[in-house]
Amino acid sequence: MAYETITTAKEGPAFIITFNRPEKRNAISTVVMDEMMHAAAAAEADDEVRGIIVTGGEKFFSAGADLNDAQALSSPGETHAYMRRWHRLCRSFEENAKAVIAAVEGFCMTGGCEFALACDLRIAAEDSSFAITSARIGTVAGAGGTQRLPRIVGTARALEIMLAAEPIDADAAYRFGLVDELTPKGGALARAKEIVDL
Repeated sequence: MAYETITTAKEGPAFIITFNRPEKRNAISTVVMDEMMHAAAAAEADDEVRGIIVTGGEKFFSAGADLNDAQALSSPGETHAYMRRWHRLCRSFEENAKAVIAAVEGFCMTGGCEFALACDLRIAAEDSSFAITSARIGTVAGAGGTQRLPRIVGTARALEIMLAAEPIDADAAYRFGLVDELTPKGGALARAKEIVDL
């Protein structure tokens, strides 16, 4: 299937999904969500695939939710449906039968970070950064970050990250347990492929 907002490729046992909206810094729109869920299902059904890798390319992983979609919501019902779509997106990767690795270069922000938390492993380049910035606009992380982040880094650290709403660098993310492994700049995808190929 041809996608508009992502690209997919099979390399050996790895199924690689790449966010492909560089002009929007890989912001996650409803179209992105639908295409990501379709690609995840295709990878899960492929017996040759042992692992799924999600990446945003060399400059950034994802800036988070596409605010154009969020601002277009005009009723509680639309907002509820929008958030349910986010939850389905994250669960489609979290509950996938194949191992899922987020290969992060550059920034991984808010909804992008919440999505990465739903992956089994997070491999990050040394120049990457992470944040959940919802508190800056008086909201809370709505795509599962309030549940997944404490499970990964502990309650106190999760509160610090979410309430400060400031980016943390790759070294801090690794120390906190948010990132499983660091690589040199430009090396996250290659390392993720090595892991899938083990």
